[in-house]
Amino acid sequence: MFRWVKTMREDIQVVFDQDPAARSSIEVFLTYSGLHAIWAHRLAHNCFKRRLFFLARVISQISRFFTGIEIHPGAKIGRRFFIDHGMGVVIGETCEIGNNVTIFQGVTLGGTGKEKGKRHPTIKDYALIATGAKVLGSITIGEHSKVGAGSVVLHDVPPNSTVVGIPGRVVIQDGVKIKNDLDHCNLPDPVADRFKELERELAELQNELKQLKERKIESGHPTL
Repeated sequence: MFRWVKTMREDIQVVFDQDPAARSSIEVFLTYSGLHAIWAHRLAHNCFKRRLFFLARVISQISRFFTGIEIHPGAKIGRRFFIDHGMGVVIGETCEIGNNVTIFQGVTLGGTGKEKGKRHPTIKDYALIATGAKVLGSITIGEHSKVGAGSVVLHDVPPNSTVVGIPGRVVIQDGVKIKNDLDHCNLPDPVADRFKELERELAELQNELKQLKERKIESGHPTL
């Protein structure tokens, strides 16, 4: 019992550490849905480990109804896990989440099909997954890594990296910029960059075609 109380106090303190809007312990205790979802999951996970699968799912579904956060009872979650806001968060059965991990609303830690066994992501300590990101499959997000808002990550992410885009690509690793730093309002867009590159190539081809036409006309052959 004492361990549970200690863990709940630790969870409340994480909210104060992560959310500047938190004003009092009673406010956090009563109104933070992410906190309620984590506590309900711990209860459901204990039932799941005791093979009380139906009871575990009932607890998780009641929690989902009240919080808008769906965490499968089988997911393994470490200490000081923080869900900011949280509506629409989905965490799959074989997910493994380390300590001091932060995720935002709309995040999906899901699978990619009907495969058996380990089919959901492993999120290492101190990772951050921003709003609306999708991390899919049995992949690993390394320690201290960040996943940008709206990104879709399908491959392993090394430690100390920042990933953005669809599909997710590493833009910072070990403090060295590969593209740009994580900015929720101005993320690099690899797809848009590729379109710009194609537009430049198209403009070059059009210019070459124009020059060929002009040379044909000058040589007395107006048609190609």
